[in-house]
Amino acid sequence: MHPFRGVPLRVRGVALRGVALRVRGVPLLAALLTGLTVLGPAAPAGARDSGHCARQHRLDVPGAAHQETACLPDLTTAGLAGTPYTDMADQAGLSAKGTANPSGVPGIQIDGYFPDGSRLNATHGWAHDAQFVIRLPDRWNGGLVVTGAPGTRRQYSTDTLISDQVLAQGFAYAATDKGNTGPDFFTDGREPGDAVAEWNRRVTELTVAAKKAVRQRYGTAPRRTYMTGISNAGYLTRWQLENRPELYDGGVDWEGVLWTTRGPNLLTSLPVTVARHFGAASDEDLVDAGFAPGSRFLWPYHDRAYWGLTQKIFRAEFDPSYDPGCPGATAGSTVERILAPCASDASYDYAARPASVRRAVAKVALTGRIGKPLITLHGDLDALLPIATDSDVYARMVDDRGRGALHRYYTVAGGTHTDGLYDTYPDRLRPILPCYRSAFTALTRWVEAGVAPPADRTLARPAGGDVVNSCALR
Repeated sequence: MHPFRGVPLRVRGVALRGVALRVRGVPLLAALLTGLTVLGPAAPAGARDSGHCARQHRLDVPGAAHQETACLPDLTTAGLAGTPYTDMADQAGLSAKGTANPSGVPGIQIDGYFPDGSRLNATHGWAHDAQFVIRLPDRWNGGLVVTGAPGTRRQYSTDTLISDQVLAQGFAYAATDKGNTGPDFFTDGREPGDAVAEWNRRVTELTVAAKKAVRQRYGTAPRRTYMTGISNAGYLTRWQLENRPELYDGGVDWEGVLWTTRGPNLLTSLPVTVARHFGAASDEDLVDAGFAPGSRFLWPYHDRAYWGLTQKIFRAEFDPSYDPGCPGATAGSTVERILAPCASDASYDYAARPASVRRAVAKVALTGRIGKPLITLHGDLDALLPIATDSDVYARMVDDRGRGALHRYYTVAGGTHTDGLYDTYPDRLRPILPCYRSAFTALTRWVEAGVAPPADRTLARPAGGDVVNSCALR
């Protein structure tokens, strides 16, 4: 489940070769705040009749500072694993073992980057942020799917979760690293909040460019464009549908991070976990803060792998003056230091911080005012983003804005933040991915055929069957 397995860990551009991959038996999950059954619209006649990698010479991603184009026999991870065209290590821990993915999708892949001054992403040896990947299958269904990296991962991180399945359906696919990556992402930008604000700008930039690349490849613009993502990319989905709805036809938000100016947000929910780490808070304090009592068995793991790290890097992003010495200019130069919480965060009080902190969060805050259909999924045992202080709140925000008719919200019983934990607790958890795939199918039917998805509901944990690959919304 180590997100950097097989590649050197880099902190501020320095490769940490030979670092321990486990801390007291816990894989490094610093990178993450961590089936489709219906085809999209029929492909235009010209696209159906074009040959393998036709028009490859015409592809020029608008605005890109650098791009490399390849004609490949298979754009899925089955064909790309072990090649420079994906990074299986950056996908680690996001899916459960036994996940069934399609393969055999020939087409064109474009890798590149947009102009950017930060250099946290070392993929391809470019040491350049704002990297992207665009995949254009030979057999196109007329649609485009856009996503961003979850957590602080990079552009290939959701290849197994999203890219494989939508490519097999015939969608073109585009993903961005969000403009900054890794546990030192907060060092990007001039002012507090700038690094996360850049995430939204990079998604918009890629969406516009990918639509034009699609037109170059197939001779026509996409008929439908969908935004989607998990965790931080779920947040990106919400933000795009609120602020750039004209670019999309709908989206699926998988446990998106909630940022609101007054709270709740990560900086209001995570300090109590740091206090617990240092013995200054009890388990009951976590329950009072919104963490599900049924997720207690996951807390020791999250204490070692997630909570302290997530609090310190996002506090450094939005409130660097609180403790300039921790994390300082870097989240750490070793795995142990990267994962270690800042002791000062045990007493962090977002409400008591200066107004400048709320202004920084306001740059990226959500409102609930979505402009296109959105489906949200969230696991009731999420131990990083408690459902009670995240998607439950966001669903109310959408309703309060009078946009409830555009929203569906499904609680996944037994779901937690990363599906990889199902392999450790198969008797207590269930993967969310199959529910996500069903939700994406429901979204395309909603948008393209006018078939409304089921009403908001809890998806019960099945007693048997292929839990890893099946999930019905009804």
